[in-house]
Amino acid sequence: MRLAGKSALVTGGGRGIGRAIALRLAGDGADVAVLDIIGENAENVAGEIEAIGRRALAIVADLTCSAQVNAAVAKVEQEFGGIDILVNNAGVTQNVSVVDMTDEDWERIVNVNLRGTFYCCRAVLPGMMRRTYGRIVSISSVSAKQGSGVWGAAHYAAAKAGVIGFTKALAREVAQYNITVNAIAPGVIQIPIADERRRKAKEEAAARCPMRRQGRPEEVAAAVAFLASDDATYITGEIMDVNGGLYMD
Repeated sequence: MRLAGKSALVTGGGRGIGRAIALRLAGDGADVAVLDIIGENAENVAGEIEAIGRRALAIVADLTCSAQVNAAVAKVEQEFGGIDILVNNAGVTQNVSVVDMTDEDWERIVNVNLRGTFYCCRAVLPGMMRRTYGRIVSISSVSAKQGSGVWGAAHYAAAKAGVIGFTKALAREVAQYNITVNAIAPGVIQIPIADERRRKAKEEAAARCPMRRQGRPEEVAAAVAFLASDDATYITGEIMDVNGGLYMD
């Protein structure tokens, strides 16, 4: 229960890695607000959190709209009395080459993955700075370091690389307020994928991984829980690889 007494906001918390993160933080003692663009998903995970005895809040918001983000953060702060932990997990990707990429493709991927991270951080920081405490963990990607692979998605790689740069810059800005800002760069993680081509590409990437398998969402969640805890009080501006050795730097 190393997060007992803490409150967390997890974006994209309604499924996949986000769900695993929300449940892990709750399992470690935190009250968790689950933000998702699909209300039913957020409600389901909030119910799972309440079932293990923690307070939960389901919120629907579009992270590309600053007004919706601000309203969501205000609601969580009102219900929980503040936000100690922010996990910027929400993200989208798309397999498209640069020559076929439309303006709308670029804007959607960058807006959700990078702009949404900025909006959420900006909204929670005043409260964290007043309380001189905060833990921010953003989910980047191995794609930010090695590129997105043979199926394209340069816009996704660029956005996730932006998350890394933003994380390091923000860590310097707010360290004096006892706020740590870190990111995790997952590799190939086992989540449901409808697209057959993408599924095969992930299997091939996992086969190249030294550990010869895909990661589990719970393994990413464990890294988030560590960075959100007081075991990581002197770690900030760090980009933690959770990729089974797929990419090493």
